[in-house]
Amino acid sequence: MASFDIVSKVDIQQLDNAINTVKKEVSTRYDFKGSHVEIDFNKKDLKLVIEAENEMKMGQILDVLITRSMRQNVDPKCYDMDKEAYGSGKILKKDISIRNGIPLDIIKKINKSIKDSGLKVQTAIMDDLIRVTAKKIDDLQAVIQLCKTNDFGVPLQYINMK
Repeated sequence: MASFDIVSKVDIQQLDNAINTVKKEVSTRYDFKGSHVEIDFNKKDLKLVIEAENEMKMGQILDVLITRSMRQNVDPKCYDMDKEAYGSGKILKKDISIRNGIPLDIIKKINKSIKDSGLKVQTAIMDDLIRVTAKKIDDLQAVIQLCKTNDFGVPLQYINMK
């Protein structure tokens, strides 16, 4: 029986490299000269805190963060930007949490979409990953294509193909 695992993991080192290049680019850009910009990344809690003077600069920082992440092969879907920026005195702060692992509600959506596809595969939920097994590798590849065409809101990786 052939199998593989569907996971959502972020390479912390590549993420740290992307954030460091964002810091470097923001410090050298002319439009940020003399303005308050601070980017803090907590590796332990996987939280990113961005401080800027106004909404426009916050948006520019987020754009740079997404483009630099894509260049470092970090999927921008790993950033949970649902929380709005909040004011703290004269500056704006935005808390961004890093998604590492698949939440249970998204695991159920993925599992339901695989079951509804009619492919002859079996799925097993194991903590924050889904193991998919089938007799034919072609069925497993069809499941991978199905997951790539659907947007579940988290970056998915397919590992341990046996």
